[in-house]
Amino acid sequence: MTVTLKRPHDRQLQFIESPAKRKIIRAGRRGGKTTGAAILALQGFLQGRRILYGAPTQEQVDRFWHECKIALQETIDHGVYYKNETKHIIELAGTEQRIRGKTAWNADTLRGDYADLLILDEFQLMSDDTWNEVGAPMLLDNDGDAVFIFTQKRGKHHSKELFKRASEDTTGRWATFIFSSLENPHLSRVALSEIATDMTELAYKAEILAEEVDDDPRALWNREIIDRVNKTPELIRVVVGVDPQATTGQTGIVVAGKAKIGEEYHAYVLEDATPPAGVKPAIWGSAAVAAYHKNQADRLIGEVNHGGDMVENVIRSVSDGSDVAYTSVRASRGKMIRAEPIAALYEKGRVHHVGEHLELEDEMCNWVPGISDWSPNRIDAMVWALTDLMIGGEPHFAWA
Repeated sequence: MTVTLKRPHDRQLQFIESPAKRKIIRAGRRGGKTTGAAILALQGFLQGRRILYGAPTQEQVDRFWHECKIALQETIDHGVYYKNETKHIIELAGTEQRIRGKTAWNADTLRGDYADLLILDEFQLMSDDTWNEVGAPMLLDNDGDAVFIFTQKRGKHHSKELFKRASEDTTGRWATFIFSSLENPHLSRVALSEIATDMTELAYKAEILAEEVDDDPRALWNREIIDRVNKTPELIRVVVGVDPQATTGQTGIVVAGKAKIGEEYHAYVLEDATPPAGVKPAIWGSAAVAAYHKNQADRLIGEVNHGGDMVENVIRSVSDGSDVAYTSVRASRGKMIRAEPIAALYEKGRVHHVGEHLELEDEMCNWVPGISDWSPNRIDAMVWALTDLMIGGEPHFAWA
């Protein structure tokens, strides 16, 4: 009977062979981090260790579990190891030798187990109490090892802070590793070259190149003033802001609503429906109309400076003009002057994001007026929507 492990690529091999007790890996999407974790887990298991793999989604656990099953299938078939498909456990009966995969995203979901080797995958999606409250204590009995795997998350985050602390360690207890998606030899080179056109520059740097991406302190917004909520109070008005693309740019589409809380009005960013850059007008027009209906909006607001009557014509063509209330706005002031009052509302706690709108928030925390050489289309669409709701827009014409 044989156990066949996949051959790791060079960057996977670095963290697999590292003797450090604590390893933290920042890798690009599809860079092979989960496969590398499975190889490491299997090696430990075959040495008689107790392995616990945790990830926040079942899909991620299933990927790890698939790799383990393939490698150990012959020994399982011959009854050497016991497999429990429901609990994702492979073990040598009557011993501590075991691999288990489970979904875990906070301290409570990780409780009730212990390990010689704990692997926390997609650590950036887990709560910061997962490691401190449960992960570290479960390794005490056996002086166990831990591996943290994550893809860069923009802004201040516990995974980034842990990586920074680990990189400053001089004892050899901690080791850090970085590899991009490009370093996985099994990925299509063509797909990797084309994906840059499907992602924002910041997203590509963080999630493909695995680079450190920090927000710009000179931006009008920062992550600390973006208040996230899970639901909204009763909304009294909902609008869709559209900032049309100029030549080959991107059309920003952002939906926001307004509610009265006590004596104040508060705004809620409901959806960032911005399509990829360079799509045809019919595509972004349909996306805007779909967002309008999905959110039961009262009005769609489009800027006319770059496109003239284009937005109106596109919206009419994809909706027949009969079921979308439309207002056109013309920017008579610069982007910064329009954006500053909206940023001030964020600082006062009167604008809230329903859920996380990562690409919009990336723009907000990285666009520097007068310095950034890229157009903040999502910001512009959001500013038009929030100006209409909270300040009063710059109307040009409207049709119902």
